[in-house]
Amino acid sequence: MEECQYDRDLQSIQEARVLARKGKKAQEQLATYDESQIEKIVLNMVKTAKEKAEDLARMAALETGFGNIADKTFKNHHASTTLYESIKEMKTVGIIKNDQQNKIMEIAEPMGLLMGIIPSTNPTSTVIYKAIISIKSRNGIVISPHPSALKCTMEATRLMNEAAVAAGAPDNIITCISKPSMKATDELMRSDEIALIIATGGAAMVKSAYSVGKPALGVGPGNVPAYIERTADIKKAVKNILASKTFDFGTICASEQAIIVAKCIEPQVVAEFQRQGGYFMTPEETERVAKILFVKGHAMNARFVGRAARIIATAANITIPEDTKVLIGRQNGVGEGHPLSYEKLTTVLGFYSVEDWQEACELSIALLNNGGIGHSFSMHTENPEIVMKFAAKPVFRILVNTGSTQGGVGVSTAISPAFTLGCGTWGGSATSDNVTPEHLINIKRVAYGIREIETDSSPIDESAETSQDDMQQLLTGLMDLLKQDGGQ
Repeated sequence: MEECQYDRDLQSIQEARVLARKGKKAQEQLATYDESQIEKIVLNMVKTAKEKAEDLARMAALETGFGNIADKTFKNHHASTTLYESIKEMKTVGIIKNDQQNKIMEIAEPMGLLMGIIPSTNPTSTVIYKAIISIKSRNGIVISPHPSALKCTMEATRLMNEAAVAAGAPDNIITCISKPSMKATDELMRSDEIALIIATGGAAMVKSAYSVGKPALGVGPGNVPAYIERTADIKKAVKNILASKTFDFGTICASEQAIIVAKCIEPQVVAEFQRQGGYFMTPEETERVAKILFVKGHAMNARFVGRAARIIATAANITIPEDTKVLIGRQNGVGEGHPLSYEKLTTVLGFYSVEDWQEACELSIALLNNGGIGHSFSMHTENPEIVMKFAAKPVFRILVNTGSTQGGVGVSTAISPAFTLGCGTWGGSATSDNVTPEHLINIKRVAYGIREIETDSSPIDESAETSQDDMQQLLTGLMDLLKQDGGQ
């Protein structure tokens, strides 16, 4: 008798169900652990991530073709060692607050088994980050990988699970779907065992996570404008923007997408970009690059995500100087007909010049409404008053005098280290924060009574009583209604 062979999509759905059941059982056990046990587990995960940071970076770069090994190694360190320094004192187990004066106590409870959707642009660092913040808050997690980054995502998951188990965690506390499919992802999202979805990826995937009827923390796209205001330190501003945009070749959603410059300093800014490795394309070259950069409207062509400028230029048949770091194309509008006004997760920037800060305000809002609402805005200025003018922009990270990549993920700023950057309700997200373990706990409150409530013993106003005649009228009206409805 021929052995029954199940279709791959059925296998992937079954695998999702099995991982959810195993993960839930493991998480229920982890929920009983105390703070010292959790600390021991997290420390071993951080240690393993540190040791394997370069190996995982190499795997990710070779498998996806995105970014570069050095910067991916740094991202793995940021997702582990830097993250740990930020969260090690964070209270996520047991009593986290005890207000004796008001007699109220707050107790942390884990959410349960989580689902982590992982992008191909940051496939290992996001696994490390989500695994650590999940365990820190006594949650388990099932990883849903991007198919184009399956091997490196699975390896990062395996390493994190083994490190956790070696330090005392139950097995299957961190797992990964090995047969990724849209049906498996959907099955996992809708699984009864999953308590919360942490979605990092494309807009469609994040929207899908929010549509399944359970709690989710998602990340929208980050079409980040970078405004160089007239008082800016131009040399430093250009250096920061280039360091940010070339970091892992632009794969982080917080990276700059368009430069906005005051016309009065435009010549100096252009000259400084050219000196530091920015190549200003002609209109015809800009059009050629835009044609290969996007598919199906404004979706990034995967062939050019996270690529060096020379690779994009060669594909577009453009000759550029050897030291070119970023391709820059002038734009005179936002939206249709202005392709570089959209998000570009690679080494290409749009360029705009404006008369004054008011015009920069209007342009920034237009760019943010073109696919980056709620995420981040970058500005370079020495004028604190201008900073406050732009603090009103519809974003939740206003990054001043720093590269937006490093600023947004908490490398060069005091913002929490993270690879899931909430966009708030403006961007369709449940949080505006960089997601930390504090977002992954439920808080119960034990509250003692602190005020005595006295029974109202004031005399009844007899004049307010219903008279016998009024009562008879009410009864008569009620009987009439009952008869109309067929009552007796």
